[in-house]
Amino acid sequence: MDAVTYPNLDVIQFIQGHVVPVRLPFDAKPEADDFNVKWTPTLIILDHGGGEHHRTTGFLAPEELLPMILLGIGKTHFEREAFTEAIMSLDTLLKDYPKSDSAPEAIYYGAVSRYKSTHKPQPLKEAYEKLQAEYPSSEWTKRAAPYKLL
Repeated sequence: MDAVTYPNLDVIQFIQGHVVPVRLPFDAKPEADDFNVKWTPTLIILDHGGGEHHRTTGFLAPEELLPMILLGIGKTHFEREAFTEAIMSLDTLLKDYPKSDSAPEAIYYGAVSRYKSTHKPQPLKEAYEKLQAEYPSSEWTKRAAPYKLL
């Protein structure tokens, strides 16, 4: 990631504007043990209190790193029940990176955030339909399958 992803100007600007990066060697003690880091690169999205909300291991190109970070930010908001902020992050991901590997999960969490903020089931069904149409083999399509019954 040092040769391709981290030097990318879009990555640098995005990280500076959205997250507080901390870089540690994979064998840094006690942090590697505290965060169960077994391989490099391991990227973990934490909240301000150090709670983990998203993780990925292995190389990511710039066009996959940025949506992964947006997904992690969205999931952080979701898990803290800040649904409006979650929707904003996930919608940005889908607008800017609709073909990324993070897009199906963003569709899923965006729909669940909309449901939890309105208690209306329609976004869940719409998410399943979108996932089925655009990402039929995604694990998130399978997870959303019960929503087709709504």
